[in-house]
Amino acid sequence: MVESDLDRPPALVGLWRELAILSSHSTVGAPPACLPMRSLFEAPPEKTGLLGRFRQAVSKTRRAFTDQIGDILEGTKEFDPELLEDLEMTLIGADLGVQTTNEILEDVRSRLAGDQLRDSEEVKGVIASHMLEILRKADSEASLQAGKPAVEVILVVGVNGVGKTTTVGKLAHRLRGEGREVLLCAADTFRAAAAEQLVIWGERAGCPVIRQQAGADPSAVIYDALQAAKARGVDTVIADTAGRLHNKAGLMAELEKIRRTTGRLVPGAPHQVLLVLDAVTGQNGLEQARQFAATTGVTGIALTKLDGTAKGGIVVGIARELGVPIRWVGVGERTADLVEFDPETFVRSLFDGGGEG
Repeated sequence: MVESDLDRPPALVGLWRELAILSSHSTVGAPPACLPMRSLFEAPPEKTGLLGRFRQAVSKTRRAFTDQIGDILEGTKEFDPELLEDLEMTLIGADLGVQTTNEILEDVRSRLAGDQLRDSEEVKGVIASHMLEILRKADSEASLQAGKPAVEVILVVGVNGVGKTTTVGKLAHRLRGEGREVLLCAADTFRAAAAEQLVIWGERAGCPVIRQQAGADPSAVIYDALQAAKARGVDTVIADTAGRLHNKAGLMAELEKIRRTTGRLVPGAPHQVLLVLDAVTGQNGLEQARQFAATTGVTGIALTKLDGTAKGGIVVGIARELGVPIRWVGVGERTADLVEFDPETFVRSLFDGGGEG
């Protein structure tokens, strides 16, 4: 059932009305302009289940971020410099990033000077509006290829230990559930038992896995996988690559070789380069992301362990600094705990705890 203004506390109504005037055409940091769009609290029914999952996943962030903002602003009649400094530390502490924080506070100060903010809920509305604007902007600026290729190639990259193989398995399960024929490629030929781990995920998702012996050339494995996909009529190939440090030129060059191999066999491939980041690392993961984005043509981010951090603002930090959209987020350990990222649902889950216990 879709919620209405009458279903929610009066304080939250002002917040979601503030969000409703966000313009996707405004520049980051500028005051939101009017948009003829529905309020976020009028979420379509198909997003209600997703909202519940996001609320649970960001509960740690909400307690350390949104609830803390509420504590800072509670009962406030005057927004003095000390209060704004506390607000600044909270925003930075949630890993929104310094630039984003400065833009938000500049907007708050400007609106306060113009007597445009009447209470703490409207301040929350400004913060939420900026977050949503950044996430939407990154999503809208992402280049998506026209048409659907006969074989879609998804290259999964990242450093060691962020959950690449697990993400590949969960994504395969998700795409299989949508009716797609998926083949997995064990292009991580260096890590011990990497191929075996991928085979286990392939069995769970009902997907075949193309692999070679340990130490084989990853590009050769990719070659075999794409040839097999063509022969079997498979429409999606997901390649699990070896973890590599973003500052190691040799390893990054190997990744470029893999890209060239896919492009020779399938026009336009890889169609997606999915960078897996661990949400728990926060700002420390941003330098990794910058280097991968610069050298591998990253088209999207898969953020793991969102449910395990109180610094979920890194979602906004990534979108703001890289202009790369968040495509998937990990919200648990189960096979089904990889969900498609939705900017409105993410922001709403932070600022409206709903019925969470």
